[in-house]
Amino acid sequence: MTRRPGKGRRTIALKDRLTPVLISLVSVIIVFGAIAYFVGSAEQWPRIQSQFFSLDAMIEAAPSVARGFLVSLQIWVISLVCIGIWALVLAIFRAMSGPFFAPLRIFAILYVDLFRGLPALLLVLLFGFGIPALNLPGLPNNGLFWGGVALVLSYSAYATEVYRSGIEAVHEGQGMAAKALGLTQWQTLRYAILPQALRNVVPAMLNLVVALQKDVALLSVLGVRDAVREAQIYTARTFNYSSLVVAAILFLLATIPLARLTDHLARRDRQRRLQSAL
Repeated sequence: MTRRPGKGRRTIALKDRLTPVLISLVSVIIVFGAIAYFVGSAEQWPRIQSQFFSLDAMIEAAPSVARGFLVSLQIWVISLVCIGIWALVLAIFRAMSGPFFAPLRIFAILYVDLFRGLPALLLVLLFGFGIPALNLPGLPNNGLFWGGVALVLSYSAYATEVYRSGIEAVHEGQGMAAKALGLTQWQTLRYAILPQALRNVVPAMLNLVVALQKDVALLSVLGVRDAVREAQIYTARTFNYSSLVVAAILFLLATIPLARLTDHLARRDRQRRLQSAL
């Protein structure tokens, strides 16, 4: 007699957990099924399907688009490292107080205002075409290099503000305690402020990582043989746009796991903050 109620409660609890999942699954199937039926019933759908979703064209274009996507990933990784370092330096410039560090603070403020206010595509065009045309001695004339520099400069402005928000989120008592122990301003930042600030900004920084992974495709306007450019070459040769769908799929395969990781870390960060507040 004592076991049956327990089993009943477990059964009810299991139903309570499964019912919302089943309802959500059925709702998704109905909505996307209706969209598929509506699109598939269009008069021009067979033509669109052959032009954009041809399986044979996707298979044919996949090797070259995949090679271009590897180029995109290499640019992305190198740019991430440069952005993370340079943005942290700028954030430190802004965090330093005192009249001696005023030129560094002003430089960081002007830098953020300038590069955050300019579109990334405009910077890519200006740097990718303009600087190589100058033929400056001692500097590379590669459009790929200068396009990557443009992305680094643009995204560093945003990342600097993310770092700064993390630094300002650290309670000022932490800095006062470090100074009371005799630490200098730099030592306070290095040992007391920055470790906490970097942990606080991880979710926000991952959002920038996802955005940068997509904006690397902007370098295709410079002729860089990335995934988008390879897809465009195939389209120009065959007048079939299925290669662009292949490129889109590759970008989704890279960005969706990063987006889910960002959400996971954001939830963990909220839980940590709630536990520390109790």
